[in-house]
Amino acid sequence: MSNESIPQLTAYDAAALDHAFAAVLQSVTAQSAQIGSAEDRERFRLEWLGRKQGRLKTLSETWLKAAPPEAKKAIGQRFNALKEQIEQALESGVPAAKAAGAVDAIDITLPGTLPGTGAEHPLIRTLHEVVGIFERMGYSVGVGPEVETDYYNFESLNFPPNHPARDTQDTLVVAGQQGKPLRERLLMRTHTSPVQIRTMEQQPPPLRIVIPGKVHRNDAADATHSPIFHQVEGLCVDTNITFSDLKGTLDHAMKELFGSSVKTRFFPSFFPLTEPSADVQISCIFCGGKGCRKCKHSGWIELLGCGMVDPAVFGFVREKQPAYDPKKISGFAFGMGIDRIAMMRYGIGDISLLYSGDVRFLEQFA
Repeated sequence: MSNESIPQLTAYDAAALDHAFAAVLQSVTAQSAQIGSAEDRERFRLEWLGRKQGRLKTLSETWLKAAPPEAKKAIGQRFNALKEQIEQALESGVPAAKAAGAVDAIDITLPGTLPGTGAEHPLIRTLHEVVGIFERMGYSVGVGPEVETDYYNFESLNFPPNHPARDTQDTLVVAGQQGKPLRERLLMRTHTSPVQIRTMEQQPPPLRIVIPGKVHRNDAADATHSPIFHQVEGLCVDTNITFSDLKGTLDHAMKELFGSSVKTRFFPSFFPLTEPSADVQISCIFCGGKGCRKCKHSGWIELLGCGMVDPAVFGFVREKQPAYDPKKISGFAFGMGIDRIAMMRYGIGDISLLYSGDVRFLEQFA
């Protein structure tokens, strides 16, 4: 059907219009079936959709513009449907009849394709295992926002302004906060400790809570550091809580996680929110404490920090929850990096693999 052979419409009822447009579509179908290359596709496009001499333009001038007013709507609807069919055939390179809606038959008796069963990411699996250990000891799980205020991330945890410990946590600060008071400025939390304060403000003692979550620091990425990593922190507050309770809790947790033969030892350390504070080491899980390259031949691996909650921290909480009177209650807190534990347990040498999304790497843990 050339531009010159487009017939004049002599009737405008539905049957006559359907017959006329069906003849045009038949021509489109025949030509689109011959598309086999980029040149064929471009030739087809110019012939039907060309602005100056395209067949659709001729159809519009011959049928649509010349039609009586009462028939223009019906012709316009069929004209738009035809244009869509041509464009679909052009995009897919399949015959216009299929683009117009015809589909191949489907044998519904054939078995369906079952979706593959997923598996937990090694990082999430480790996090769930650690949280599960403390849940079995009676701890509940707490969560909080990743975008925090300076007050909850630092000040209420006994990090006063200009405290040198703030410099050890390279903080990612939200832009445009200079006009706010320091305690109201927003930042990406550097630890999950703010949830400890938020929970104590909402719940009086006794309190036992474990806090898993993602944290952010402005660390340069390398094999053992990432600007995004995960922590699990814990808090226990009650009457007559002692350092012995802390040691017993963490010793039990490490044996649950790494096996009953693992030993723990505590060394004095410093954390602003606890006093006294300690670093916790476990006997090397690779050499059994004999000394190897992974434990730097010491037989021990440093794994987490802990300590007794500083009374000054309870002082911040008492503004909203008077029950936290340091003369009547005491507590301990601890925190560990989940990424490092996952790397130890699964023999992962580069932390970036945990965040790469590489299926080839993740399939090893399915």
